[in-house]
Amino acid sequence: MRRWMRRAVKFVLIAAVAIGVFSFLVMSLWNWLMPGLFGRPAITFWQAAGLLVLSRILLGGFRGPGGPPHWHWRRRIMERWEQMTPEERERFRHGLRGRPFEPPPAT
Repeated sequence: MRRWMRRAVKFVLIAAVAIGVFSFLVMSLWNWLMPGLFGRPAITFWQAAGLLVLSRILLGGFRGPGGPPHWHWRRRIMERWEQMTPEERERFRHGLRGRPFEPPPAT
């Protein structure tokens, strides 16, 4: 139990330091660039931390480990694509373009 508690405390401390460092970097960059370039006011440390959290929510989300979720979808589509016949692939392409499928004329 003690080992688990030490790891938890260590994780919380490292996370707090990382958030502090990133917030300081955001604040420093904002206060260096924005007033001179765009006439925006300087921000405080806590505003920078809030901006960091907001940008993470809006742009990055809070996904867990494992990489982007579209990889699993893409792999599944590629497996299905490999199993399709040439006619099924053509029908699929036409469906993506929004046109009805017309088989090629018989010769």
